[in-house]
Amino acid sequence: QVQLVESGGGLVQPGGSLRLSCATSGFTLDYYGIGWFRQAPGKEREGVSCISSNDYGIYYADSVKGRFTISRDDAKNTVTLQMNSLKPEDTGVYYCVTHLRPRCGSRWSSDPYNYWGQGTQVTVSS
Repeated sequence: QVQLVESGGGLVQPGGSLRLSCATSGFTLDYYGIGWFRQAPGKEREGVSCISSNDYGIYYADSVKGRFTISRDDAKNTVTLQMNSLKPEDTGVYYCVTHLRPRCGSRWSSDPYNYWGQGTQVTVSS
């Protein structure tokens, strides 16, 4: 069965960095787009980034462009979100997601992702 397991969250100061990883299993990652969502306390979940199969179509939320980088290693069945220059507003639970489609598409943040990981907590605070 499809499994997505996030790791790498933690507490960092503003301006710091974290690297989140998503370990996938139960499907062939090579063929599918995969992304990250986050949910801050009291807020709705929002799309952070999405990367398509073969790196075709990579998207970021405007709020993280230039600071976050998504990448994939299909041979290791993993997806990484490198987060730099972190801000307090980046705080939240980060989820690895997929809809088992090859492309993220321009409307990626509103697509119905039916597979979610358990989430990993990211806290940015002084």
